[in-house]
Amino acid sequence: MAINLLGDGVRDALDPRLRSGALTRPRAVTLVDRKGNRTGQAEKLAAHQNGGHLHLAFSIFVLNARKELLLQKRAKNKYHFANLWYNTCCGHPRPNEEIDHAAQRRLNEEFGFTTELQTHFSLVYEAYDDVTGLTEKEFLHVLIGCFNGTPQPEPKEVGEWCWQPISSPGPQPSWSRVAGFRIMCTG
Repeated sequence: MAINLLGDGVRDALDPRLRSGALTRPRAVTLVDRKGNRTGQAEKLAAHQNGGHLHLAFSIFVLNARKELLLQKRAKNKYHFANLWYNTCCGHPRPNEEIDHAAQRRLNEEFGFTTELQTHFSLVYEAYDDVTGLTEKEFLHVLIGCFNGTPQPEPKEVGEWCWQPISSPGPQPSWSRVAGFRIMCTG
């Protein structure tokens, strides 16, 4: 039996494989009931397999002063829904992490900025990825914010990005194929 006297944070900082990204820990997501009450945890990938298990998530929509929505095309190496256009950012809070903190953390990880975000509503949705066979089944908090700078996206997360006018007379984002609010963008 091993006892970790240093704590995970110190051990992780000392392990060069974790610092380099060569070794990663499985991430956990928070399982919930249909009202959003926390009921447990599951490994992230397992929560998306075999029809999925309902878990906490968030979806961020960032607009600028020109009333354009920041969209991203997910990187081709993402474990599900890869290489598809989405809203600004989506993610899962870590166990015991508040939605607001997780949303700020993930927005910064994916786009290199933070901004004030406000939760506007929550919903339950399910989406199936035909390519991987994984299922999103999420109690989703929808957050909206404003940003007028230039994003600095992380290429491992974001394949492409664009500002899409929300009132453009041309091609509109298609909300008809919702998968984490998947968006089609002509970018």
